[in-house]
Amino acid sequence: MSVQVINTNLMVSDICQHQGKLVGDGKWVVSYLPGRILSTESAYGALRTAEQLVNIRGCAASLGLTLLEIAGMAAAECTWPPPPKEGFATRVLSRAGVLR
Repeated sequence: MSVQVINTNLMVSDICQHQGKLVGDGKWVVSYLPGRILSTESAYGALRTAEQLVNIRGCAASLGLTLLEIAGMAAAECTWPPPPKEGFATRVLSRAGVLR
């Protein structure tokens, strides 16, 4: 795992530059979520999410897209019809070589 807690009051990542800081009573703030007070688990999740975005940015770049472009496209509902459900008869006929 790449998110680490240093001196019990700082969360850092070796993949991204975002950080989490303990503000007292088990509550954390994260650099890219100003104004939000988080639990330890939520702060950890926020940093892991930021790390995933670094990975997605690399995938987007390989397609000639930006992070925001690929996120918007992938978040849109699929307009293709769902694949047909294969019933028992179709499976049997297909395996028998009748359907191809």
